[in-house]
Amino acid sequence: MSLQGKHRILMVSDFFYPNFGGVENHIYYLSQCLMKLGHKVIVMTHAYGNRSGVRYMTGGLKVYYVPWKPFLLQNTLPTFYGTLPIIRTILIRERITLVHGHQAFSTLCHEALMHARTMGYKVVFTDHSLYGFADVGSIHMNKVLQFTLADVSQAICVSHTSKENTVLRSGLPPERVFVIPNAVDTAMFKPAPVRLSNHEIVIVVISRLVYRKGADLLVEVIPEVCRLHQNVRFIVGGDGPKRVRLEEMREKHSLQDRVDMLGAVPHAKVQSVLVTGHIFLNSSLTEAFCIAILEAASCGLLTVSTRVGGIPEVLPDDIIVLAEPDPNDMVMAITKAIDLLPQIDTEEMHNRIKKLYSWHNVAKRTEIVYDRALKCSNQSLIDRLPRYLSCGAWAGKHFCMVMIIDFLLWRLLQLWQPDRNVEVVPDSNLTSGIWVQMRMRYNW
Repeated sequence: MSLQGKHRILMVSDFFYPNFGGVENHIYYLSQCLMKLGHKVIVMTHAYGNRSGVRYMTGGLKVYYVPWKPFLLQNTLPTFYGTLPIIRTILIRERITLVHGHQAFSTLCHEALMHARTMGYKVVFTDHSLYGFADVGSIHMNKVLQFTLADVSQAICVSHTSKENTVLRSGLPPERVFVIPNAVDTAMFKPAPVRLSNHEIVIVVISRLVYRKGADLLVEVIPEVCRLHQNVRFIVGGDGPKRVRLEEMREKHSLQDRVDMLGAVPHAKVQSVLVTGHIFLNSSLTEAFCIAILEAASCGLLTVSTRVGGIPEVLPDDIIVLAEPDPNDMVMAITKAIDLLPQIDTEEMHNRIKKLYSWHNVAKRTEIVYDRALKCSNQSLIDRLPRYLSCGAWAGKHFCMVMIIDFLLWRLLQLWQPDRNVEVVPDSNLTSGIWVQMRMRYNW
């Protein structure tokens, strides 16, 4: 397989399959589409349970599950330099030309981008979330992000609101930040073949049941909606620490027959849940870009959502009803959505989403960012250190020390195991009959 003129990309994040979420889906679908464009894509993440080592996914997507175990919220323990040997080996073995890190929460992402810059690789970072500026956690994360983005080649955000947030938090020049939205697999998320009756209105909620996703709002909204509309029923899919509150609410208001709690829903079964409903309810308190409302709209559901973050940018005004993150405003928005249901054409909505959001389009736009990143000039460590010094009077000196030590450790690794002694993986045609036979034989 010739890769002349194409990129060799290493996607890095703590968040990947078998874990499910927006970041995981983004990395997977983007990788698949980039491979169809002729690029070589490798994914690196931490081990999940017994899943450690090298695995292959659809289309021959190669995934390195490095033997690091998560310690908090699927994040690996920060080591600064512990991942340097294995990241260096992967970069050399796969002849990587560009490293693409995902999600500011990911420890593995930050460490991989740091090591890649030390070794002279071009790096791209995609931010998938919004952060505040006042609480202790956000202040800490913003300083870490400032360190990582001080020397990043290019950055990508999933919405214009997310771009503004990232630029303010990191101090990155706006001209180096691109906005490329998420997309949806419309072939997977299709409307029900038979239009549902409006005699009973089904409102679907699929979300992690945590504070950030507005689970506390649901506790107040659901009983009031059920009181006002006797023909409304709720289906709640998802799990999390706030599930107990929802269960208590259901018991308190005797809504067991009108609120179905499904628990965690595998991504492969989300479409089958969505097509049983008329309205999709999103109660997030913060969101850079909500893939869930795209999936719901692709299935023909009218969306009711909180007006937060980048959500107002996602869907046209006639297929979404926005509300402030306030129980009374959300109840009014749901009532408005119920009145709009007779006007909704599910097939037309699906076709509109299909034209607006495509992973192939996302891949082509990301390809342009890669091209620009590779055109950035190569600079020595001495030239790069002033960028870290500008991160703060104390933090800047600390960041410089971290990078100098990283550089020395890299040089030591080169002496201990020169690049020429690292075995290079040959390129192969992953669609060949031999590849298919190997997958069948070894159950990959």
